[in-house]
Amino acid sequence: MWPFRRAKSLGQRGENLAARTLKRKGMKILAANYRCPSGEIDIIALDRSTRRDSGRETIVFVEVKTRSDDAYNAPESAVDARKRRRIRKAARYYLSHYPTRQYAVRYDIVAIVAPRDAKPRIKHIEAAFSSTPDPDGL
Repeated sequence: MWPFRRAKSLGQRGENLAARTLKRKGMKILAANYRCPSGEIDIIALDRSTRRDSGRETIVFVEVKTRSDDAYNAPESAVDARKRRRIRKAARYYLSHYPTRQYAVRYDIVAIVAPRDAKPRIKHIEAAFSSTPDPDGL
């Protein structure tokens, strides 16, 4: 099997695991693999639980990173400043095309380590980065 094909199926498996994890936490999946002229977002979800604390539900833009091992670095470390900028840009596009003014916005990462012959480890990092650009302008 080509490494590319294996990597793609690992990514698809990770996105499915991430969606199930978010659903178990009570989130509603609004879109998966959302693509627009501004970029791509793995999962867009609605977190209704935030209504208790803030009075508003939250639209969550989720980046999923899946690796077969984390021997060299954690999957979430791949969400660098450039990737965050792309996610924010696609999120702004989404928010401008749907009636979303009454919602808060959050950016999460779901990091998955899925060894071939072992149970995957899933880490949901809420508010992994902010909606404002990084201090270096990215």
